[in-house]
Amino acid sequence: MENMILQPIEVGGQTFKNRIMFPPLTTGYEKNGMISEQDMGFYTRLAKGGVGYIVLGDVAPINSFSPTPKLFDDSQIPAFKALADSVHAYGTKLGVQLFHPEYDVDAINSLFMQKKFDEMRQRLHHDMMFFTDEVSEEMLMAIIDKMCACAVRAQKAGVDVIQIHGDRLNGCLCSTRMNHRTDKFGGSLENRVRFARMLTRAIRKAVPGMIIDYKLSIVTPQRGKGGIDEADAVQFAQWLVEDGVDMFHVAQANHTGNMADTIPPMGVQPYGFFVRIAGDIKKAVNVPVSAVGRIVDAEMAERVIESGMADMVAVGRPLLADPDWGAKIAAGKACDIRRCISCNKGCTDAIQNRQFLSCVLNAENGYENSRSIQPAAQKKKVAVLGGGPAGLEAARVAALRGHDVTLFEKTTSLGGQLNIACVPPRKEEMRRAAQDLIRAVCNAGVHLCMGQTRTAEQLKEAGFEAVINAVGGHSAAPRIPGIDGVNVADAWKVLAGEQQVYGTVAVIGGGMVGCETAEYLAARGCKVSVIEMMDKIAAGESTTILPTLLENYKTYGVEQYPGHKVKEFRMDAVVCENKDGAEVTIPCDYIVLAMGARSNEFDAAALEAANIPVYSVGDAAGKAADISNAIRTGYDTACQL
Repeated sequence: MENMILQPIEVGGQTFKNRIMFPPLTTGYEKNGMISEQDMGFYTRLAKGGVGYIVLGDVAPINSFSPTPKLFDDSQIPAFKALADSVHAYGTKLGVQLFHPEYDVDAINSLFMQKKFDEMRQRLHHDMMFFTDEVSEEMLMAIIDKMCACAVRAQKAGVDVIQIHGDRLNGCLCSTRMNHRTDKFGGSLENRVRFARMLTRAIRKAVPGMIIDYKLSIVTPQRGKGGIDEADAVQFAQWLVEDGVDMFHVAQANHTGNMADTIPPMGVQPYGFFVRIAGDIKKAVNVPVSAVGRIVDAEMAERVIESGMADMVAVGRPLLADPDWGAKIAAGKACDIRRCISCNKGCTDAIQNRQFLSCVLNAENGYENSRSIQPAAQKKKVAVLGGGPAGLEAARVAALRGHDVTLFEKTTSLGGQLNIACVPPRKEEMRRAAQDLIRAVCNAGVHLCMGQTRTAEQLKEAGFEAVINAVGGHSAAPRIPGIDGVNVADAWKVLAGEQQVYGTVAVIGGGMVGCETAEYLAARGCKVSVIEMMDKIAAGESTTILPTLLENYKTYGVEQYPGHKVKEFRMDAVVCENKDGAEVTIPCDYIVLAMGARSNEFDAAALEAANIPVYSVGDAAGKAADISNAIRTGYDTACQL
């Protein structure tokens, strides 16, 4: 039987080819708000991979400071038309999500033009808190006019769907938590949703032939501020259908200051955490509903449709990891989809740091115009040394290019550091990365030699024409007095289950490995302290994960010692020096080292002497780094062969 997710669906008198939706995400690809070549490459790749419905997130009908697409002037129509034409070539529907920020855009633009930057920032901060309450009815009507003008431009560009953003200014007005007005736009439910309904009816009138999708941002008792309360959501949705809405995208409301609420990292919220709420809306309305929120694989997506909870499934981050969901499901190869691990490193964190959207598992994401796997001009016999993520990715790509690839792994298991990265609390989803890489390597026809190593001389004699050095790194620490004591353990070995500790534990190093090891041990009953030389602990941790980590530290009583330099390890304590130069003694039964990593060495002299090229990737390439570096260097190197 054909997968339900691939079946066409009628929406507003038009046919969508399947139920796979790419929801509105800020990408950072636009140049000064203009649709860019990077946008074209990214969205066209999604369409080519089989996505049925793509929504461009946060399209502004005004020239705002938001780093998102802009459609406030007719001169911007051709770029949107080029994008619409490009995705339409694959039978994909395109939507634009209209939004207005919760601040006075015109006033802030004016201050910017006058170079009154301090006043601008002050006004911006003030408006974020109070604009919802202070915006005049006259300005609200002007905003509706701008939204409608934007919708008309989208229609001229050949866009299929207008999605109304139910968050931001719109959601703030609907919110019981953010709307304190006493006029006809505040107070009762009817008043709070008045603007949203007026906007919907105005857009329905302005573009009668277009589909209207409404992002129904819902505030639950646990999360969210700017949106409709869950208790009122069904009534609101029914009113919106009367006003002309053709479909709903049901999602968690935002405005909490914590992006983990709407784009939750691994282990912070359950899988499918908003599916039931989408189902409640679907039961109450007679138009299609899409569900979103930690739907990570094709089986889960299929189950959402089969259960009747939604008509479409929106997968954002999973399509960054693998845009070929539709194509692989259609080919009966859903098991080959590279699954998102919800790490938020390449996507959400990048956007919050004013960078552009990418994916740590997919080197092509965000680089669709410059990275693709092409057949090799000359097929070679290639050896890959090491079966961690860098070696696996290099082997996969090299084999797909047509090379004859053999991978040597000195242990009896593949995955490298991924096998310990998945051990700390909330990190078990990292296992998917290892499972999918291993499967992809097997599918690509790579020869696997497990429990084996090869010297440069042996590789030369075996006739290899190129060698990829992916021998990884090792946990490292400076020679501190007492480091050889029986009470000193290594974080990597602790997470791998090779070393055990108990009682009071001092973790040395407040980077990600140290912080996660500390949380892991604390959850298992140890009394833990984290000692870090720098001023901040967990400096590299994701802003969507950090609040949960620190909350757990509080729960387990994990002590933090930033700005402490270790001087000596004793059998019963760690001796440190604080920022003031004073000696501090921290008692402990065990000391666990998490002080960084160094590259493992591979003697390539015999290969170099024979003019056989050797390429180092991942942690073996001079500096131990992260999974993003491992995948990127493995991919790029294999593409050079």
